[in-house]
Amino acid sequence: MGIFQRLGTLIKSNINDLISKAEDPEKMLGQVLTDMKNQLVEAKKQVAVAIGDEKRLKKQWDDQIAQAKEWERKAMMAVHAGDDGLAKEALTRQKEHEELVNQFEQQWHLQKDAVDKLKDQLRGLNNKIEEAKRKKNILVARAKRAEAQRTIQSTMAGLSDTSAFDTFDRMAEKVDQLEAEAEAGVELAGELTGDTLQSKFKQLESTGGADLALAELKAKMGLPASGTAGQKALPKKDDSDKDEPQKAALSAKGHSREEE
Repeated sequence: MGIFQRLGTLIKSNINDLISKAEDPEKMLGQVLTDMKNQLVEAKKQVAVAIGDEKRLKKQWDDQIAQAKEWERKAMMAVHAGDDGLAKEALTRQKEHEELVNQFEQQWHLQKDAVDKLKDQLRGLNNKIEEAKRKKNILVARAKRAEAQRTIQSTMAGLSDTSAFDTFDRMAEKVDQLEAEAEAGVELAGELTGDTLQSKFKQLESTGGADLALAELKAKMGLPASGTAGQKALPKKDDSDKDEPQKAALSAKGHSREEE
C-alpha cells in the first residue's frame, strides 16, 4: 500500500469516526483539518525519505561510472607497461563496475519517477487541505444556520399547541371582568355618596345645554327656533303683476266714457 493510500485511509477513518460521534461541526472540521495537517507533515517526511533514496542511488550510479572509468585508465596503464595480464584483470574489474552502472541507472530512474509522482501527490494533498480550510467557514456557517432553523422550527412546533394562546384569552376575559367591576364600583360610589339632588340638576343642565346650542345655531342661520334646519322661509310673491291687466282694462273704460 502506498504512502498516500495509507494516509487517505487513516484520514477517512478519522472523519467517519468523528461523524459517527455527531460532534459539534466546527470542532469536528477543526479536528479533521488538524489530522490532515499532521498527515501532511508525515507525508512530507516520507517523501523526503524517498527523495533521499533517489539522491543516494544517483550518487552510487555516479560512483560506479567513476570506478569503471578508473579501471579503464588502469588497464591502459598496464598495456603501456607491457603487462597484458594485468590489463585484462583491470578490464574485468571495469566490466563489473559497468554492470553496476547499468543497475544503479535503472534503479535511479525508477526511484526518480516515483519521487516525482510523490511530489505531485503531495502538492495535491496540500491543495486539498487549503481547499478544506476555505470550505471550513462555509460549512460551519451552514451548520449554524441549519441549527438555528431547527431551533426555530422546534419553538414554532411548541407554539402550535393552543394551550398557551388559550391562557392569554382567559387572562383577557379576566381583565375585562376586572375593568367592568371597577367601573361598576365607581358608578355605585357616585350614586351612594354626595348630593343626589345636585347630580340630577347637573344632568338636566347637560341636556339643556344641547338644546341651547341648537337654538343658537338656528338663530345664526336665520331660522325660527321651532323650525327645521334647511327649511328657510321663501319670500312672498308680489301680486302687483297679477293686477296689471285689470288696471289697464279699467283705464280704457274710463277713457271711453269721457269721450261720450
